[in-house]
Amino acid sequence: MFEEIKKQAEQAALELIKGAKLQPGQLVEIGCSSSEMVGERIGKGSSMQAAQAVYEGMAPVFKSAGVHIAAQCCEHLNRALVVENALAEQFGYEIVNAIPQPDAGGSFPVTVYKHMTNPVLVEDILADAGIDIGGTLIGMHLKKVAVPVRLNLSKIGQANILCARTRPKYIGGARAKYLEK
Repeated sequence: MFEEIKKQAEQAALELIKGAKLQPGQLVEIGCSSSEMVGERIGKGSSMQAAQAVYEGMAPVFKSAGVHIAAQCCEHLNRALVVENALAEQFGYEIVNAIPQPDAGGSFPVTVYKHMTNPVLVEDILADAGIDIGGTLIGMHLKKVAVPVRLNLSKIGQANILCARTRPKYIGGARAKYLEK
């Protein structure tokens, strides 16, 4: 089961990079319910093994593309995000004082926290794209305007997935010309 989750996570990351046209230096938000992946209700069946499988599938793909990741915590940590300290400093994100736990943050943020070089939690980000595994509600941390990205894959494990990219707002009305994004 966990090897399949890892393969699905890798495929989702590859498809999101392509579908969102992510470039090196951009930021992707990952919201991940390990409970939903193993067939439980969100927040009711946390699985460190499922979280590790997603991390092992996605992290190398995003790293090889030069794309930064932010792991969204659950509502018990106000949906704070795990990022590298250097990224928080680069973008001026406000660091908050918490360390994710399986029952306060979630298994995926715990896993990401353990694998990062110098992890911190931040309150808000403006991600260029995101993947929501199992209904974690990632929208509050995406740049405006979010645009759905359809993948060939619709689930990781038993969890539904939704992806989005962002684009600049269109302004100026009917006479304006726009860049293709």
